[in-house]
Amino acid sequence: MRVFIIAGEPSGDKLGAALMDGLRELMPDVQFDGIGGARMIEAGLSSRFPMEEISIMGISEILSQYRHLKRRISETADQIVDTSPDVLITIDLPEFSLRVAKLVKEKSQIPCVHYVAPTVWAWRAGRAAKMARHIDHVLALFPFEPPYMEAAGMRCDFVGHPVVTDVQASEEDAKAFRTEHGIGDAPLALILPGSRRGEVSRLAPIFGDALAPVVKARPDLRMVIPAAAPVEELVREAVKDWPVQPLVIRSEDKALKRAAFKAADVALAASGTVSLELAAAGTPMVIAYDMNWLSRQIIGRMLKVDTVTLVNLVSETRAVPEFIGADCVPERIADGLLDLIKDPSKQSDAMALTMQRLGQGGEAPGLRAARAVIDGLSAGRTQH
Repeated sequence: MRVFIIAGEPSGDKLGAALMDGLRELMPDVQFDGIGGARMIEAGLSSRFPMEEISIMGISEILSQYRHLKRRISETADQIVDTSPDVLITIDLPEFSLRVAKLVKEKSQIPCVHYVAPTVWAWRAGRAAKMARHIDHVLALFPFEPPYMEAAGMRCDFVGHPVVTDVQASEEDAKAFRTEHGIGDAPLALILPGSRRGEVSRLAPIFGDALAPVVKARPDLRMVIPAAAPVEELVREAVKDWPVQPLVIRSEDKALKRAAFKAADVALAASGTVSLELAAAGTPMVIAYDMNWLSRQIIGRMLKVDTVTLVNLVSETRAVPEFIGADCVPERIADGLLDLIKDPSKQSDAMALTMQRLGQGGEAPGLRAARAVIDGLSAGRTQH
């Protein structure tokens, strides 16, 4: 079996490596070609060019690199058609992946699998129908996604979310973290104002104002912020005037970050997949997020769900309080945090259910994804 596999960013590289390991376990003679990062290379891929060349997918970066990206899309599609693999697997990064798949389908009958369903359940539902023109099979991270993809005419398998395989800190790790940083038994809040500069600039002042009444009510409260290297200095500058100086740690130190997640009693976090990381660590949370005025107006009108927090969506509860857009104001966030500090246990069931529904305790997502790819190809051959 020959597989051409494409990933363009670290999260996709992680999914791709796990899928490659799964395919090799089920089909030892599998051969890989394609584009990937360090993890996929370690799993046996000889990447045709550095993955970083297509990781530049912000709007301004796309415009500045447009010709180069267009050339890479065309080159990659031609290579796939020329080598005629048994399957093309594209992972996330739709700006690149789906353009390659479109060109491949125009020139061949190579089956195309896309790993990570677009969030059509939240907004822009038309993406599924558009994608179905050149994608045969979708591997979904969330259990509620297959009906949306199937309605558009694609096969779709829920294969589990990679968060369920993430290593978690132990109680001993958490205790050592508290001891090392002089926190002791004090209540500890994990603060996560985002990993992009725009998010930090927008959310850090709101979070700081929200924490003022919380600290007034709970003067013993301590805070920790895991900051990614590109925004670390921005975070340190943004928190200088906060009512309590948070401990800022490097999120690239995975063991330290895991220990902080486990040690925290509660978290205040920007919206995103971090809610699943918190649920995996068993850390109850308040979610808050805002965007610029224009984005708020556009997305607010397009949004089809009443919650954007993944824990709420997967558990089919509204256990996690969220303050989004116009609701992202310090007073409301403060009330939500104080309420959570009084009773952190109220989210326990929803977090446990989320992890269970995402595949915790079952077959690893990479192996499930590999099995789904093989089953999909077998079913496709039967139909033809």
